[in-house]
Amino acid sequence: MLFWIIAGVLALVVSLILGLALLRGRVGDAPPAAYDLQVYRDQLKEVDRDLARGVISEAEAERLRAEVSRRVLAADAQLRAGGESGGQPGRAGLIVAGLVILGLAGGSFALYSQVGAPGYRDLPLKTRLAVSDEARQNRLTQAEAEAKVPAPDVTPEASPEFLELMEKLRQTVAERGGDLRGLTLLVRNEAALGNFTAAHEAQAKLIAAKGNGASAGDYAHMADLMISAAGGYVSQEAEQALRAALERNPDEPTARYYLGVYLMQVDRPDGAFRTWDALLRESDPSAPWVPTIRERIEELAWRAGVTDYQLPSAPGQTAPGPSAADIEAAGEMSTEDRQQMIQGMVQRLSERLANEGGTPAEWARLIRALGVMGETDRAAAIWGEAQTRFAEAPEAMALVREAAQAAGVAE
Repeated sequence: MLFWIIAGVLALVVSLILGLALLRGRVGDAPPAAYDLQVYRDQLKEVDRDLARGVISEAEAERLRAEVSRRVLAADAQLRAGGESGGQPGRAGLIVAGLVILGLAGGSFALYSQVGAPGYRDLPLKTRLAVSDEARQNRLTQAEAEAKVPAPDVTPEASPEFLELMEKLRQTVAERGGDLRGLTLLVRNEAALGNFTAAHEAQAKLIAAKGNGASAGDYAHMADLMISAAGGYVSQEAEQALRAALERNPDEPTARYYLGVYLMQVDRPDGAFRTWDALLRESDPSAPWVPTIRERIEELAWRAGVTDYQLPSAPGQTAPGPSAADIEAAGEMSTEDRQQMIQGMVQRLSERLANEGGTPAEWARLIRALGVMGETDRAAAIWGEAQTRFAEAPEAMALVREAAQAAGVAE
């Protein structure tokens, strides 16, 4: 309500100022014609000064005096005829003033009612957190979420023979109970058919059969199937599966990706941004979640209040820092210039990786460059840090290890 009062008062004040100016016929202490008259008199004096300095001839001065004098007479006549109102028609001015007030005040309210958010309460941080907590507590169950999604169609490419084999597989798994291999096949094939509900139910039985041996990947896969069955919605049960996966392995990438989705759905863009930004920087460029994150993370950063976010280099782009070609080209420079150039590029890359993180290719490039420069101690330190960062990413670790071996700091 306070917003409406302030907006209404401001609109009314501005409208009254414009309306009074229209009714008075002027905006200052004198009518417009009085200002014109003063300007013309100053012009007559300027003509005399120009003539005295020899800038214009006597004939030109006479012509200018006659023209300005004509304007002086016209302005004086207008001033006498208009009086204090400047000749502004009273009724017309009143009508225009009324239209201005109606258009500015009424139009502003009408526009805001269409494109604004009338009645929407203020959302300070404490309130936003309370709203997010409420959204967490009121999440739909998996069954409720799936009920809102249209029934899936069986994959049209599935042959009658395959569907017949699937029926036999379902029957066999039901009879054998905790058959791990049968359950694994059932999960895979139900998902291939688009039967995500049956797939996550089979995955839950597989996890139960494994007991304490169930891995973070097992729980992340179950959450993935649940979310697919719910059309992208992260239900109460799906969130529990994500938490279970991350308890077993905080770096499980599928769980981290869907945790970001969940945080966006409960209106916590700050947590979602931190989760996705870290995952993007640590992921292999070919990971399936990377394109989605790259497409949405800049908007997510804006929503999280991060105004200076820089999207990491896209797959295929040259990573910052000196490449082998850079170092080879530097051979044509003087020794001092070459060392200065290489050290500058290496230092910039090192600082960015330390502050913002980076891709495995960038870590490998830094280690390789330090090895070429003979700074094996720094290369060994970076290699040690990389082993911790990419411990759960075998492909990334292999790339960085190769660079460390080339730098002579790894076996």
